[in-house]
Amino acid sequence: MSKLVIQSIMLVAVLWTSLTHLGCLKAGDARETPLVRAVQLSRKSVVNIHTERMSAEEKDSKFFSSKSRKVTGMGTGLVIDERGYIVTNYHVIQDVDVITVTLEGGSSYEGHPVSYDRKHDLAIIRITANDQLAVMNIGTSSDLMLAETVYAVGNAFGYEHTVTAGIVSQLHRDVEVDETQSYENLIQTDASINPGNSGGPLINLNGEVIGINVAIRSGAQRIGFAIPIDDARRTIARLMSVERLNGIPHGLGTTDIKSASEKKLVVEQVAAESAADLCGIKIGDVIRSIRGIAVMDGTDLERSLLDLPRGKVVDVIIVRDGRDQTLQLTVGVGKTIGIPVAAISQQSDANITINPQSTEAARVTINVGSEADAGVMNRAWDLLGLRLENLNEVDRLEIVGKAYPGARKPVRYNGGLRVVSVRPGSAASRFVIEGDILLGLDGFETLGPKNISYILREARIRNSAPMKCQILRKDGNPVEGTLTLTNP
Repeated sequence: MSKLVIQSIMLVAVLWTSLTHLGCLKAGDARETPLVRAVQLSRKSVVNIHTERMSAEEKDSKFFSSKSRKVTGMGTGLVIDERGYIVTNYHVIQDVDVITVTLEGGSSYEGHPVSYDRKHDLAIIRITANDQLAVMNIGTSSDLMLAETVYAVGNAFGYEHTVTAGIVSQLHRDVEVDETQSYENLIQTDASINPGNSGGPLINLNGEVIGINVAIRSGAQRIGFAIPIDDARRTIARLMSVERLNGIPHGLGTTDIKSASEKKLVVEQVAAESAADLCGIKIGDVIRSIRGIAVMDGTDLERSLLDLPRGKVVDVIIVRDGRDQTLQLTVGVGKTIGIPVAAISQQSDANITINPQSTEAARVTINVGSEADAGVMNRAWDLLGLRLENLNEVDRLEIVGKAYPGARKPVRYNGGLRVVSVRPGSAASRFVIEGDILLGLDGFETLGPKNISYILREARIRNSAPMKCQILRKDGNPVEGTLTLTNP
């Protein structure tokens, strides 16, 4: 009898322990709210950005000065392609010299600018990570609801991966920051957005990005703003244009269709004899995937073809007449004339149309804009023997994104002027060749006609003293030489 009692007591104890354990599991499950699950999904795709730049006083001085006063900044970014492409706000990286990107696990990499749109305050940077990065799930801002729960992840005041929660307070807000920057159609939220959150995601309870945090109301509490993700993705598609960045057009004109029930990319134009035309894509087709990458909008289209070599064949799955079809697109074939690609300038959107006679990389030529500027450039020809033109944006950003060897420490440049012609027997002919980029002259940067006008003004060159100049030659490092001016 005692044996039976003991066995019963043991059975009760086992059952009690099991029930207690199950109760703990249920309690734990109750803590794992939709918000917690959404945060867990998104954290690996959010990066922290730290920046450094020289003080304004130092940049205005001769750029080989030994003084060094650094101004630091912070922001947040969002992984949009597994190869290391990241979107952030343009104001986060504007005029900076060093970009450091830190991933969730703590690993840090140097970031390089790829392209930017000042008007819409978005920029693309890239890092070369050891492994492929996790790409954030993208939602839509077309069906947002007032009082819908949202949360922000960012580098708030330098506190990395800070999570704050709130609601959608209002939609379609127009905000003017100052006389040079304004925004349209923003999402207003009371999720705490602080300095350092700029460029980070605003996310819904499904763990999908529905906005990119951009601004706060100064002096107010819990009034923040985000760029709707549908608007942002249209800008990102232009910033990642394979035609603009690689000089390889696909020949497609498309439209994003986004709603609560679907996200798809519809073909509206196909340039005759372009790669897309030769592939068999037709107007009205819906592009579902390219080389295994699901295509929901123009950004996916561009990133799926970005950086692929000419001649590579990729599978394109389209929907036509309600049925899937697989086509093969060969990168870089066909005529290059066709659909103009939206390009980015420092002030606003511009358009590039690829020269039909050339298959080289797309160039945005910034022409001399006034007679005064033309006069300055003519003076450079007379005194130096150099015919100069402004760099296109792709080449300028390539220079800005690099650190070059210096005598004491790495040197960074803000751009330069391209040498398109050298007059035989001129001051520059012994040192400079066509195709070089003039980085500096007589200790000053040469970014445009304004710099050249100052450097070559009569009061400075009256004694005709030799001038040191710095040039960048293709596939090399900056080199320094001396120019002795000649009187015209």
